[in-house]
Amino acid sequence: MLRSAIERIYARYLLWQVKHIPRHVAVIQDGNRRFARDQGLNTAVGHKLGADATEQVLDWACELGVRHITLYTFSTENFLRDEDELASLFTLFKAKFTAIMTDERVHKNHIRVQMIGDRSLIPGDLLTTIEAAEKATHHYADYFINVALAYGGRNEIVHAARSILSEVKTGLIAPGAIDPGIVESHLNRGAPIPPVDLIIRTGNDYRTSNFLPWLANGHESAVYFCAPYWPAFRKIDLLRAMRVYDQRMHLKKRIA
Repeated sequence: MLRSAIERIYARYLLWQVKHIPRHVAVIQDGNRRFARDQGLNTAVGHKLGADATEQVLDWACELGVRHITLYTFSTENFLRDEDELASLFTLFKAKFTAIMTDERVHKNHIRVQMIGDRSLIPGDLLTTIEAAEKATHHYADYFINVALAYGGRNEIVHAARSILSEVKTGLIAPGAIDPGIVESHLNRGAPIPPVDLIIRTGNDYRTSNFLPWLANGHESAVYFCAPYWPAFRKIDLLRAMRVYDQRMHLKKRIA
């Protein structure tokens, strides 16, 4: 109880320090399996606890005024995991996307949800559910949640290049007109995704793992690495990440 009270006071202090709120936060949700192993739990339980943590963090982000969140939920490399784990993950993803359609928070806050990643790799029943959730929130434009599934940064750029070449061949784009804006418009053909302001990675791993290389690394986003595994991520961890972004913004102002 004492620890909880101290954390609430510390959270208020951190919030007082933060004057600049990032528009777009990207999160690498790492550590579900390690958390489960350390707690003596089944891997599937670790992923379920991670999904619960995601919902809590989304509430905090919305409360703080972050308009765009991108979640690195499942990479192209994750398909190499064993079949039982994949089956439990796909079942969990399907349940979460199904819940989006009737979630009061989504409709009250006008949150648009979309998947980014290689849809050709997603199981058919899961993809159908994802597209239904996208359709149910398509008309919202106050907040945006991008769920990166079957996602790889280099793969995303390859698909964008193919799409641009196809439009060059049909005369829709002149080769000389290709610029960074054209490339960004072809990275994801759903709702526009702005440059990343802040990347958060949990699990005490110091790398960005092929995540949004154009929108994050290409725009020199701030990065916050932290030790807690994703299921143990707290509001003070989010606020500490916000403070890193705020410090970067203050530094840029001083340099300017």
